[in-house]
Formats: sequence, structure tokens, C-alpha cells
Amino acid sequence: MLFSYLEDVEIAKLKAENEALKQQLALLKRDHDLLQQAKAKLEFRLAELHRLIFSSRSERYLPNQEKLPNQLRFDFGELDPIEQAVDESDDGAKQVITYERKNKKHPGRHAIPDHLPTEEIRIEPSEDVSGAEHIADTIIDTLDYQPGSLIRRRFIFPRYLKTEVNEQGEEEPVFVQGRMPSRPLPKSIAEAGLLAHLITSKFVYHQPFYRQRQQFEQLYQVKLAKSTVNDWFRGVCTLLEPLYNRLKQKVLKSDYLQADETPLSVQDKQKSGKTHRGYQWVYHAPLEGLVLFDYHKGRGKDGPKAILSRFKGKLQTDGYAVYDQLVKRYKNIELIGCMAHARRYFFQAKDSEPEAENALAYFAQLYAIERSLRQAQANPELVRNTRQEQALPILNELFDWANKQQEQALPKSPFGKALKYLLQRQEKLTAYCEDERVQIDNNLVENSIRPLALGRKNYLFAGSHDAAQRIAMMYSFFASCKKQQVNPYQWLKAVLERLPDCSINQIEELLPGKWVEREEA
Repeated sequence: MLFSYLEDVEIAKLKAENEALKQQLALLKRDHDLLQQAKAKLEFRLAELHRLIFSSRSERYLPNQEKLPNQLRFDFGELDPIEQAVDESDDGAKQVITYERKNKKHPGRHAIPDHLPTEEIRIEPSEDVSGAEHIADTIIDTLDYQPGSLIRRRFIFPRYLKTEVNEQGEEEPVFVQGRMPSRPLPKSIAEAGLLAHLITSKFVYHQPFYRQRQQFEQLYQVKLAKSTVNDWFRGVCTLLEPLYNRLKQKVLKSDYLQADETPLSVQDKQKSGKTHRGYQWVYHAPLEGLVLFDYHKGRGKDGPKAILSRFKGKLQTDGYAVYDQLVKRYKNIELIGCMAHARRYFFQAKDSEPEAENALAYFAQLYAIERSLRQAQANPELVRNTRQEQALPILNELFDWANKQQEQALPKSPFGKALKYLLQRQEKLTAYCEDERVQIDNNLVENSIRPLALGRKNYLFAGSHDAAQRIAMMYSFFASCKKQQVNPYQWLKAVLERLPDCSINQIEELLPGKWVEREEA
């Protein structure tokens, strides 16, 4: 009995130890899985950093032909040999192939436009040409550059003295003098051309004011104080504010908008030694060709809420949750997804998960359809029919494939997150097939943000929250000029000259689109 009891005790101990080892093994497996996930995440971040530093930023994917059986192949065939010879002198036979090809005609130098001012320089030969007959000229045109010049515009008002009869019938002397014409900043020495040059140089060509002041001093020996230039800019923005408000109204009248946001560092007196991270909210009306920048201190819902509370129609955005909240609150807004954002997650996941390339192959087919429609300048009916007949079946195949892959993919892996993003927005991503006016992605509004991204690398930050809103005003005008293919300098100069005498009822005629129509007429 004693031995049996001891044996049972020993077995119980072994079982307990076995259970403890099993628990310890389970913990080790869990820790191993967590470490593997952390390793995969770090490898993904490292690959992304490597791509951002060394690789191309383009997310366009060119799939293998095997993955796209319906896509045409490029087959250049074989060159037709004109003459073939085999050299048997060496151990290995060498085949020499010759063929004919047409020499491409070199286009030559670019012609210099005739409208440029021409300075003629006549160079006589060093030899004695007295008595020689002049038969022709050899002409060589070159290009040179002379810095633009500042102009001192001097207004001269002749004063005249004449005699007039007053109400009492008595003669009295009266001085007569002309009146100063309307100017954008009446008490300033700056004219419209100078103001337009300063502002377009900063916001179109990304040259901060302090660099421009250095150029003025070095090239023209004219010193402009920092406070003076800042006051000029502030005065111009005050003058343009009614036009900016009219632009905002025009954008919100559209029934189709694209929206995005981008950060901007702003100096804040309440944060000593640090800058505040504000946000420029950008709205693009593709049908009207107008862009609106609107500054807010944060990235919360207050920014788009202040603008979109009066908007009715289709709103195309990325997957930012703030827009989903607005749609739930404002029933008049229909949210459209961005195909480029859905593709981006698979593009980032393709290095860690080869299956992601299958999704990129589907996206490549969708974008090939859109590209062919643009090249053919298809009418709206053809766009809608082509999307319904060609793009929609591809989208259905994509989502069927994604549903099958989601069952096996790790939820927190880059591939799993890409699948989740795609499947959660299935209805929003297919909505562009129902409306021929809607773009496949949000890239047009992102392109409008690029000048701001380049500009903030040069001027680094805005001086205040009010300055950030003035920056938003200028980027709104210049982005709209770019959409309308309007010269930004000529537009701003003309607006500054006309705005002081323009009534509020006529102010819409100064918007980039209307301005171009009037100039063409």
C-alpha cells in the first residue's frame, strides 16, 4: 500500500510538472508570436524608410503578364537581318548580324522666340575690307539674362489757379489739381506689380520674403524692411478677403468635392520655444476647377464641420474617421472612397507579403481603364458605360479575392490592415462607377497641396494663426489659377489694380475662372 501511495504521489507530481511545463510552453509560444509580430512591424518600418530614402515615390505598379491574361503584350518581333555571316575561326561560332535603320533627324537648337527684345552686336572682321563687296550676313542668336528692374513711378500733379464766381457773385481764386488714381494700398509706396511679384515669388516659386529682400538689396540697392513687407502682405490679404469669401461660396455650391488636410507649423505665443501644429484643410471642386484652403488649429472635426455643414453632394476623401462622423451627422453628404489610398496599403505590404501583388494587379487594370478614357477624351456617357462594363467586374473580383485572403491573413500585419481598409470601404470605393463625374481617387486635391508642402520647407512656419489663414487665402487663389491655367502673376496684378474700384456685386468676375473668360472675350 505504501509503495502504491508513493507511486500515486509521484505521478501526481509529474502531472503537475507537466501542466506547468505546458503553461510555460504556451507562454513562450505567445511571447514568440509577439516577438515575431514586433519583428515584422520593425522590418516593415525599415523597408518603408528605405523606400522613402532610396526608392521612387511612385506607387504605380506594373504587374507580370501572367497575372493579367487580358492585358495586351508588347511584342516587337525579331529584327530582319539583311546580311548574316558566321565566323568559324574560333572554337565557338560567332554570328554577325547587320541591319538597316533610319537615322533620326536631330531637331536642332530650340528656336529663340521673336517677341524677345533683341540687342544687335555687329562684329567687323579684323582684316582690311575697304573696297570689298558685302554679300551676306552670318547671324548667330544667343540668349542672355538681365535682372528685372524696379521702376520708380513718379506721379506729377500740376496745380492750376483759376477764377470762379461764388454764390454771392464775387470772383475768387480756386486751385485745381488732379486726383490720385486708386491703388491697392493707398498709403504705401508699393504698386500692384511689386506686390504681385513679392507674393507670387513666395507662394508660387517658394521664395520666402527675407530672401527676396536680400535680392532687392543686392541687385537693385533697395532696402526693404521686414516689417514693411509684412505690412504690405497683410494689407493685400485684407483687400482680397471679400474675394476669398466669394471663392469659398463658389466651392461650396458644387455638388462634388474632394477633401484632404496637411499640417503647418505655426508660431504660438503660448508655446515658448516651440511651434504649434496647425492644419490646412483643402477642398477641391473638380467640375468648377476651384480650390479652397482653410486653416484650423487642429485636425479635429471642427475644421471640416465649419465648412461642410452647408455642403450637399458627394465628398471624396481618404479613410480619416472625421469625415465618417460628419456624414453620420449631415445626411446630405455622400462619402466617396479614394482608390489610391486603398492601393497604397497593398503597395507598402508587398515586400512582406507576396500576395499583395495580386491586389496591385487588380488596381493596375482599374487605372489602365481610367488612363485610356482620359487619352480618348471620352464623353460622360462613354465613361459611365466603360466603368460599368469593365471596371465594376474587376472590382467585384478584387473584393471576392480580398474576402478569401482575410480569413488567413494576420489582422495586425501590413497585409491584414490593407485588406481591412479595402473591405470596410467596398461601397465607397465602387461608387465612382455610378457617376461619370467622380474621379477614381483623391489625387487631384493632393496635387493641389504640393505647393504648400514645398513652400513650408522654405519658410518653415507661419508667424501666427492669423498669418496661417492668410497663407491659406493665397494658396487658394494660386491653386485655382493653376487649375484654370491662368498666369498667377498677371492675375494677381490685374486683381489688385481693379479691386479697389470694384463693387461687391462684380467681385465674382475677378475669380480665376471668370477672369480668364473675360480676358478671352
